[in-house]
Amino acid sequence: MIKHFFSVVTFGFFYLLSLLPFWLLYIMADIIFVILYYIFRYRRKVVDENLFYAFPEKTEKERTSIRIKYYRYLTDLIVESLKLLTISEAEVKKRVYVPNAELITDYFAGGQSVLGILGHYGNWEMGALRFSQLFVERRVIVYKPLSNKFFDNIVIRMRSRFGATLVEMKSTMRKLISYKNERTITVLVGDQTPSKPEIKYFTNFLNQQTAVFLGVEKLAKLTNSVVVFCDVRRIRRGYYQCTFIPMFKNPKETNTYEITHAHVKYLEEVIKEKPEYWLWSHRRWKFKPEDMV
Repeated sequence: MIKHFFSVVTFGFFYLLSLLPFWLLYIMADIIFVILYYIFRYRRKVVDENLFYAFPEKTEKERTSIRIKYYRYLTDLIVESLKLLTISEAEVKKRVYVPNAELITDYFAGGQSVLGILGHYGNWEMGALRFSQLFVERRVIVYKPLSNKFFDNIVIRMRSRFGATLVEMKSTMRKLISYKNERTITVLVGDQTPSKPEIKYFTNFLNQQTAVFLGVEKLAKLTNSVVVFCDVRRIRRGYYQCTFIPMFKNPKETNTYEITHAHVKYLEEVIKEKPEYWLWSHRRWKFKPEDMV
């Protein structure tokens, strides 16, 4: 009973905060930046290690600059994600520009479904909400449940607001097979870290041997869906552009690991261009090939 009461009160607090205008939320973000960066030094060691190994060619001064820019963006991302609880459809449309949505509609017209790959780059959550607005065909968002049930429910509520179908990662294959008679666009985050028993493949990513899920490749071949990269870039504070980058139109004709290698390398190039917009504070490199022995 007490736990339920606490959850209701906490959600109500988040909901009220999300009603604040963007300009006021960004003032909050500036304050949160000072607290996280200078006082709590939130995951500073993780960020520094990740940047050191990813960019050994850069000077310490260059990596420090990236680190500061990252924390400033991270706090923007926090308040922007909070805003997604109540943001209007018109506001999302205004803030996420999609220059080539017709690419996807052309695939649908040709009878093919689409598999879209995202990275933890830019505001991938706002980008996913924009996808939900673009098409009348079924929009599927694949997600990995959070361990905290309360926050997991908030994220589910946020992501499904504009009609997307949410599917847990472990159920993706079964669900997509059940949608085989429909045209769908399925969006997955391609840079999550597999658990140790799930690791089947390593590739070089940001100067390190990196464990990668093979789900994108397996799903693409199973459903023969066109593979596109959803390239979400920050234009300015609170505004983004998402461009659909075609990768493989006939995935069944590709070699083993070809799709996986391609989407990992594309994300790597995006990160190298503007590294401050990737999620450096998560432990992406928990496992090494030698750990698998």
